[in-house]
Formats: sequence, structure tokens, C-alpha cells
Amino acid sequence: MWEKAKLIFKDADLRRKFLFLFAFLAIFRLTSAIPVPGIDAAKLKEFFASSQLFGLLNIFSGGGLENLSIVMLGVGPYITASIIMQLFTMIFPRLKEMYQEEGEAGRQKFNQYSRLITPPLALIQGFGLLSILERQGIFQFTMFERIASLIIVTAGSIFLMWIGELISEYSIGNGVSILIFAGIVARFPSDLRQTLLAYDPSQLPTLISFFVIALITVAAVVVISEGERPIPVYYAKRVRGMRMYGGTTTYLPLRVNQAGVIPIIFALSILLLPQMIANFFSASASVILRTVSSWVINFLGSNWYYAAAYFILVFVFTYFYTAVTFDPEAISTNLQKSGAFVPGIRPGRNTSEFLYKIVSRITFVGALFLGIIAVLPLILRALSGISTLAVGGTALLIVVSVVLETAKQIEGQLSLRTYE
Repeated sequence: MWEKAKLIFKDADLRRKFLFLFAFLAIFRLTSAIPVPGIDAAKLKEFFASSQLFGLLNIFSGGGLENLSIVMLGVGPYITASIIMQLFTMIFPRLKEMYQEEGEAGRQKFNQYSRLITPPLALIQGFGLLSILERQGIFQFTMFERIASLIIVTAGSIFLMWIGELISEYSIGNGVSILIFAGIVARFPSDLRQTLLAYDPSQLPTLISFFVIALITVAAVVVISEGERPIPVYYAKRVRGMRMYGGTTTYLPLRVNQAGVIPIIFALSILLLPQMIANFFSASASVILRTVSSWVINFLGSNWYYAAAYFILVFVFTYFYTAVTFDPEAISTNLQKSGAFVPGIRPGRNTSEFLYKIVSRITFVGALFLGIIAVLPLILRALSGISTLAVGGTALLIVVSVVLETAKQIEGQLSLRTYE
């Protein structure tokens, strides 16, 4: 390990990439500390303490939402735009062909469409969040101040999208994931300090149990994230002229959790939308609208109902997103074109049905795991009464996944330089 660390500092290119990364993260944290003018800090803190949903949303803003900074939307609009574009591949064959068959040029063009969708989504999300927070009495804006604040938070989201792209291009790791990771890690000392300040000797067994569960959760996230079902693949021998090709054996890795944290983002968006609409109509002149809004707010405010809805949505969206990103028929066709086959399975339709069956089985494990990870912190908070445990599971899932992904990229860079 120390030898690898020395190699990182000795290699000029790797050292430059890490310096770029630290510089970009410093800029991100600096902008996260600049608040939108006119905030009532006490009411803001009270609101986030009472809202589990906004606490989870704060994770994906990189921690910028909890103090209503100029980057309060974080990279959420860009993530939403990327998800929408991937869903469009199911509707428009041309987009699917661009993303899957046109190589790097096609993916760059696909990503460009995602960037173009981001500004209008940022405007919509910014307007919704500012309206909800204004109704909570956290700040009061004139029309001019409201428009100015909306432009500022939209520009902040686009700025973070640009920072994320720069990290991906000039540094190590996926830029968007690292920004979310940085926001979560930056909040950890504050959460730990709040827990210690509110420490009660009678809660010692609860705290010990929490840290044990956290260690088990980290280990489980690593196992599930790295877990895969290898499908053996054989390449038939082919003779061309005087030479023979093929005859090799490899395997097709099917990951247990192919969806990553996307199902949690999907579920969070679905749960956030009714609450935003209910808060918007909570002061309506119509009795029916006020009654329905009150019922929705009370339903989402209940720990157990909310946890049940959250678990079901995460479970369902895991299957849905896996179906969007994994196409057994396309894989079967590509294997058949390259002269490859799965032992004991006929090429073509039989292979696609076999792959579909395997993916369905292993996705069940991944969906169950993601659902448990999503609701585990809410259950712990309800049982222990410690508010700082509210977002632990989702945060751990993102942190461990980003660390594993970044570590693999660093390992690849080190292997390349060792080879050279």
C-alpha cells in the first residue's frame, strides 16, 4: 500500500490529477458555504430536522441544500436529465443505437443531450424547492428576489455539472459521484459532533449497536457491489485461410447490483413530488385540496408508512432500471454474431431467455438489499430516537460505491505505470 502511495506522489501525471481533484473539491465546498440571502437559519435547521425526505434529498445535493447555498440543487438536475435520457432509449430506437452502438462519439453526443436538458430541469426543481421553503417561513422574497434567487440556484447547479465534467476529464473517478461523496463526507464530522453533544450514558448500547450495524452494512455493500454471476462463454473455432481463430473461453459477468444507487434516486423523486405538490396546495382556498394535501403530508410524515412506500419503490425501480440498462436480446445477438455461445444453451432466443432468467434471480437479491439499505436508517432512527442516524444507510451505500469505483481507476492507473 505504501509503495502505491509513493508511486502516486512520484508520478507527475498522477500527482497532477490528484491536485486537480483537490482543487475542484475545494471550489465545490466553498460554493456550498455561500447561502442564498434572506434565510432564517433557525427555521431552516428545524425544518430539516423534521423532514426525512429533505434530509435524503440533501445527500444528492452534496450537502448544499441544508444551508440553502447557491448550489442547493447540487447535481440533482443533471442526474435527473441522465435518467430521463436513458429512459428515452426505450422509446426512441435512434437514441438506443446512439448510446450502445456508436461507441465513444455516440456516448458523447448522448451526454450532450443530457446537459441541454439540465437547465430547464434545474429551473423547475429550483422553483419547487424555493416555493416549499418560502411556505415554511424560512425566508420571504419579493418577486425580484425570487427571480434572482431562482437564476442563482439554477446557475449553481449548472456550475456543479461543469465541475463534475472537469473532474471526470482531468482527474480521477466519476465527477458527479465524487461531488456527492464529498458532500456526504463533509457532513460526517458535524453529525458525529451532534451525536456526541447529545450523548446520554443510557444510549451507549444503542450507539455501539449502531456502529456494529454500520460496519456490517459497509461489508455487505462491498460484497453486493462486487458480487457477480459469471456466465461461461465459449468462442467456436474458425478457420480463415491457413490460420485458426477462436477456441477461447471467457465469461460474461452479471453484477448482483447492476442499478447502483439509481433506484434510490428514482424512489426519492417519486416520494418528493407528492410532498412538493401537497405543500404547494396546503394553503389552498379549496377545502378538498387542503384535505388531500394534509393527508399526503401526514402519510409521508409517518415513519412506518413512509418506510414501507420507500422500500417498495426502491425494490420495483431496481428491476425497472436493470431492465432499461441490460438487454439480454442484444447481448445474445452480439454473442451469436461473434461466434460465441453459452455451454448447453442454443444461440439466439434460448440464450436471451437464459440470460433474462439469471438476471431476474440475481436482481431479486440486489433489489432486496437496496430496499433494506434504504429503510434501515429510518428504522434505526425510529427505534433509537437519534436523528443523526436518519440518512446513514443511503450515505454509506454511495460512499462505499464511489470509493470502490475510484479505487479501481487508481489501481488501473498504477498498473499502467508499473507496466511501462
